[in-house]
Amino acid sequence: MHCPFCQNEDTRVIDSRVSEDGATIRRRRECERCGERFNTFETAEIKLPSVIKNDGRREAFDERKLRTSFDLALHKRPVPRDAVDAAMRAVIDDLRKSGEREVPSRQIGELVMRTLKKLDQVAFVRFASVYRSFEDVQAFREEIERLERDLPAIEGLQLPLLGEAAAAAPARKR
Repeated sequence: MHCPFCQNEDTRVIDSRVSEDGATIRRRRECERCGERFNTFETAEIKLPSVIKNDGRREAFDERKLRTSFDLALHKRPVPRDAVDAAMRAVIDDLRKSGEREVPSRQIGELVMRTLKKLDQVAFVRFASVYRSFEDVQAFREEIERLERDLPAIEGLQLPLLGEAAAAAPARKR
């Protein structure tokens, strides 16, 4: 490691510590020539697969695009940031574990939808509405009905969807 102060090639590690998340190692170094100290951070570099777009173009996986998708779907939803980060890591881990060099963008969208379905029903419907290009209210309704059939175990954990709120309101007044 070159010293950032004098460009000397001889530096020595004084201390090494693993970060809280366990993903990086912080190394405290000292230059043999000038005596200056500095930190370096070491992370494992694992290449994610390239993305094959719908029009056939290929591009590098962009974690910022994934973050934007999650942020838009979860806008003003009561989901903690650490849960969103964990969901993103789950999608990225699934892509890494696939072992593929190239992945269709559709497959990434399906991974995001599966993750959002577990995380927040409203966010799932928001993402699905854009991802699946719903054309009318009936398409929304069908997706919500499918969601209700698939997730009966988490009923009551989130606010009701569409018409359920109106149907449930009179029962609460009694």
